Amino acid sequence: MSRGSGVTWLKMLGTAIVLCVGGPALVQAIRPTDEELFKRYNPELQKRSLEEGDRRAQEFDAYVNRLKEWSKSDKSIWFAAKEQEQQRTQQAVDTPRTKANDEARIQREEMRRELLGEK
Repeated sequence: MSRGSGVTWLKMLGTAIVLCVGGPALVQAIRPTDEELFKRYNPELQKRSLEEGDRRAQEFDAYVNRLKEWSKSDKSIWFAAKEQEQQRTQQAVDTPRTKANDEARIQREEMRRELLGEK
């Protein structure tokens, strides 16, 4: 290894250190904080953000809890999520169907009572 080669390696090492340490430090220095971003919002957006903050936090917590529940399954998270979505859509389809069946049954019973003169 000649002397010129050692200097080149030191230059490369120094450049790598500057880039690996300086790059993230620069990004951290110029990235605005959440408060600074909030102050840049117009008043309507600030108001809406404050109003919807709790709801969004609850939605995020619910999502994290669903992820935890899915991760407990032996299946992949994606398959567990898809399975839960299918169950939810099936319930959405079944609920109106059962309501309609219940209403039809009640109506039949009322008609039967009227015919028999019980009412």
